[in-house]
Amino acid sequence: MTTPPLPITLDDVRDAAARLKGVAHRTPVLRSRTLDRIVGAEVLLKCENFQRVGAFKFRGAYNAASRLAPEQLARGVAAYSSGNHAQAVALAARELGTTAVIVMPEDAPRSKRAATEGYGAEIVTYDRYAGDRVAIAEALAADRGLALIPPYEHPHVMAGQGTAALELLEEAGELDALLAPVGGGGLMAGSATAVKGLRPGIRVVGVEPEAGDDTKRSLEAGRRVEIPVPRTIADGQALHTPGELTFSVNRRLVDAIELVSDDEIRAAMRFAFERLKIVVEPSGATPLAALLAGRVDDLPRRVGVIVSGGNIDSGRFAELCGDAV
Repeated sequence: MTTPPLPITLDDVRDAAARLKGVAHRTPVLRSRTLDRIVGAEVLLKCENFQRVGAFKFRGAYNAASRLAPEQLARGVAAYSSGNHAQAVALAARELGTTAVIVMPEDAPRSKRAATEGYGAEIVTYDRYAGDRVAIAEALAADRGLALIPPYEHPHVMAGQGTAALELLEEAGELDALLAPVGGGGLMAGSATAVKGLRPGIRVVGVEPEAGDDTKRSLEAGRRVEIPVPRTIADGQALHTPGELTFSVNRRLVDAIELVSDDEIRAAMRFAFERLKIVVEPSGATPLAALLAGRVDDLPRRVGVIVSGGNIDSGRFAELCGDAV
């Protein structure tokens, strides 16, 4: 039986990197001797919290939007997102001279909604626990003639996200393992494609919140599994099932999925703030949480970590991290 080809390749990630050159930031890679000592490995943090819009999402959104035909781009774009992809599509649309309409849950973080509106997007809200955001966005896009750019279920989006891992390897050199957050799976799919294409022996580990373990369950079952919409502080990972395209990549390239509790995420956010002097949002902190909590077995010598974003307002950060445990 012939194995079907994956929806993206290393060349797609490289093409995205060329398209993003001079548009997306080449984000820093940080080291901490304290972190290395605690974890027992050399840890290299790819800090996408310093990316435009404060998260890796700009990479995929711009890569996808910039490839639209001029006549479609002129009509505008649409997206659905709890925050980071919303901001990314809004900024990409502004950079490309067009408009964006974003479907966001009513309980999306206030700071993320404000930033999305600040980039010029129109916001349409829905109830994430009762509404179907994909159906709402698809109907809206069809009605207005907009190009829908999904947050992860798109080859150009996945390829764009993979450029973060590509940059990490270019700067860090040899890595034995890569850790990244898993929500819908686009960052992981792009990252795994990039690093496995260049270093086939690298160990790729995804990290999910305990309440949102849909990808872990899906990999164990060998098929996409649905769970109730998770209630977790990691709002960017509060999904009920992996994407179809992303799962087709991750089931073949991801070696393991580890889970972390909300308390472990809080501890990682505090560590990043107090010891690394960076602000990380809950979803962006999950891989660091897995390392600090000892969730990764047989940790190799050199470990790359994608810190996926830092979009959290001061009030929410204080609420989550103000009381030490």
